[in-house]
Amino acid sequence: MTRAFVLHPDLRAKSSRRLPEHGLAEAVALAAALPGLEVVGADVVPVPKATPGMLFGSGKVEELAARFKAEDVALVLVDGPVTPVQQRNLEKAWGVKLLDRTGLILEIFADRAGTREGVLQVELAALSYQRTRLVRAWTHLERQRGGLGFVGGPGETQIEADRRAIDEQMIRIRRQLEKVVRTRELHRAARRKVPFPIVALVGYTNAGKSSLFNRMTGADVMAKDMLFATLDPTMRSVELPTGFTVILSDTVGFISELPTQLVAAFRATLEEVLEADLIVHVRDISHPETAEQAADVGDILASLGVDPSVPMFEAWNKLDLVDATAREAIQKRGATSGEVFPVSAVTGEGIDALIQAITSTLDEPRELEELTLDLADGRRRAWLHEEGVVEAERADETAHHMTVRWTGRQKARFTRL
Repeated sequence: MTRAFVLHPDLRAKSSRRLPEHGLAEAVALAAALPGLEVVGADVVPVPKATPGMLFGSGKVEELAARFKAEDVALVLVDGPVTPVQQRNLEKAWGVKLLDRTGLILEIFADRAGTREGVLQVELAALSYQRTRLVRAWTHLERQRGGLGFVGGPGETQIEADRRAIDEQMIRIRRQLEKVVRTRELHRAARRKVPFPIVALVGYTNAGKSSLFNRMTGADVMAKDMLFATLDPTMRSVELPTGFTVILSDTVGFISELPTQLVAAFRATLEEVLEADLIVHVRDISHPETAEQAADVGDILASLGVDPSVPMFEAWNKLDLVDATAREAIQKRGATSGEVFPVSAVTGEGIDALIQAITSTLDEPRELEELTLDLADGRRRAWLHEEGVVEAERADETAHHMTVRWTGRQKARFTRL
């Protein structure tokens, strides 16, 4: 096990909607999500003014160096951005390996990605991050290599060669990703032909989306009390009490100050949300900063370009973890709002009310209608049977006479056939 220490720089010059103590707790939870690490200490470090060379003041750097040596720390995790120069100087001063917030999240993603696309997205993000670290960060990268001899002058420096190697690798991964994305688009196009609406579960990481997904679908998706337990989107069909079927989609959890290198990876895995007919925002209502987390989720949904007209419910999860007073206030809010549903994915409390609301929102009213189809019109007749809307049918010498019960959406799709 690698002994790690977590630092949360409290940058006074930077406004944040979060308290530094809660930021530190989240950083420790991120570290705990990475296997092979043992967090031996954590601290909030006030930073009145960030110094370009070290981030922290020289006195604080010396104080921390002594502490890391005493506790035999091998890895320091800094919960925030650290420049390549700051990283090199701090590693030298402390005699440890250092990871900033972006590096840590990339490590977690690399460890968890399971699908081909997920792995490629993380590789691309990691290369983009590494490329920024090549800015004269290490002295060995400044050595020159001999040119090919065609042109006089200095040879290519190691830093240029490394940057070129990374660029070539990124081009190769982008090409592979294009193929994967095309395949997923084909799957999505095939799903559009299926009449089932999509319900997307979104929310801050560790809000309990996968537990809720498992409770509603009977699936066995990995659900742990851990940040980023789910990285790859999972979809299952769910039959609602009326017999109506929807597709439920479990997505990667959001997090504040998401590294820019990972925004593209998030966007790719969250495209399912853009296709959703209904969004369920799962909130950890027991978390002290549940409102701040909800605001972060709202920011990310807006940046993804989610249509504001798509209906959205809030599932206030982990009701089993709140005290009696808070529970009463939460239940009252749920009773007076048509869009807030207090639930517990662990005990099952409130799930029926949420499913009922999803049903009434998506299961449209059906109308009875008589249709006459030519005997040769086998394609449209087969489509009606696939949809399960045929109530009665008889055929004579000239046509099929059918009684169907269908929704307005099904009728519109039949007309387009």
